[in-house]
Amino acid sequence: MQQVPARQPIEKACYWMVTRTREPDLALEGRQDADVVIIGSGFTGLWTSLFLRELQPGLDIVVLEQGMAAHGASGRNAGMLGANIDHSHELAIEHFGRDEAEVLIQAGQKNFEELFQFLAARGIDCDLERNGVLNMALSTRQFEHLREAVRSAHALGASQIRVLDAAETRAEINSPLYHGSSFNPDAALVNPVKLVEGLKRESARLGTRFHERTRVTAIEAGRAGVRVRTLGGEIHARKVVLASNAYSHKLLPRLGRYFLPLYDYVLVSEPLSQAQREIIGWRRRQSVGDARTFFNYYRLTADDRVLWGGSDARYHSGNRVDEACDHSEVHYAALRESWGQHFPDLSDVEFPYAWGGPICATTRLTPFFGTLKRGRLVYGLGYTGHGVGSTRLGGRILAHLALGRSDRVLDFKMVRSKPWPYPPEPLRTLAVSAVSEALRRVDRGERPSLLLRALDAMGIGFSS
Repeated sequence: MQQVPARQPIEKACYWMVTRTREPDLALEGRQDADVVIIGSGFTGLWTSLFLRELQPGLDIVVLEQGMAAHGASGRNAGMLGANIDHSHELAIEHFGRDEAEVLIQAGQKNFEELFQFLAARGIDCDLERNGVLNMALSTRQFEHLREAVRSAHALGASQIRVLDAAETRAEINSPLYHGSSFNPDAALVNPVKLVEGLKRESARLGTRFHERTRVTAIEAGRAGVRVRTLGGEIHARKVVLASNAYSHKLLPRLGRYFLPLYDYVLVSEPLSQAQREIIGWRRRQSVGDARTFFNYYRLTADDRVLWGGSDARYHSGNRVDEACDHSEVHYAALRESWGQHFPDLSDVEFPYAWGGPICATTRLTPFFGTLKRGRLVYGLGYTGHGVGSTRLGGRILAHLALGRSDRVLDFKMVRSKPWPYPPEPLRTLAVSAVSEALRRVDRGERPSLLLRALDAMGIGFSS
């Protein structure tokens, strides 16, 4: 069996980051002033800066990043971009009601189209491909669940999603495991680091200042504003936007009760040959996932490498997020095994890139937003695997919150209400373990346990 790659720093382990060649921006030194400081140079922080510019062009905006732009989830994800704001249409109905679920579909579709219009207008090259997404069923029961999900989507107005039977599915992706699928054309592929770099360049062109390799150590509110301390200096600002997602509790511990930082792990292969591509099929280059709770997801890169990931995410006790969590040989071995099960004729494909990164999962699997420090700090986090697209809407929400401007997106229930909190440790670790095992039994074909039925009745979920 092929050995998994040795542990490397994330900048060398992550395929997307390896493709970047620029040097980091200068770290912050000394004292500065600004109107708005944004902490985090990922999708959320960059979209927020761009919406702030749109609302008030003359603002003095500074973005601080502990690594280089896209150091966190924005640079480590699969680059699969969809129109969904919520985790699924059924959960949106359960959490927010049918009327708001319909509004979220419309808002997601509008956000999806506006994102592409923005990229085209600003000339941002991020290897964009609008190829749609396939959601695969690995059993007859999963296929029935997919049919139900498509019916729910149609009832809410998402009529573009359609069902493919087993033969149609295997004509698209030739795996012996697939019993059918659903196809949604409203999905795309990007190189996420290229997308971040493009948004960053556009933001800098409009006047935003950036400091990378700048770790924030404290946020202190005073009478005249907010002081943001870093290892090498400080900035005084009127408003602060916390856009650090799964790292947010390191600066604001109170936010840690509302989310789990879960580490997903992925592999990226050598480029496939034409003969290997023909074995799989995959002529339309769609992104792919499956209908299990702990599912595999995969896509092709611009140079025909396979990115192969899995959502059997790992929780490190105490909401731990650091470099020591970036690799998991156990997960890499499981990913290699699952690849061979899906495509046995290609089990010898080499995967030289392997890495992990933290996603941010709330109990309702949708983001949440709010203000602290007497309204001088705004935050948004919890995109749970849908952040490539939905962070743009998050940036719009945060920009309006920071400037005190009204906008219809501020009326969304996910903005006005918080998700259920997770229990404190040590119950948190025990609960994650118990629920994860119960969900794995469901993936193996068993009925949901009493625990899962009780959580479902409360509207609480644990899986990414």
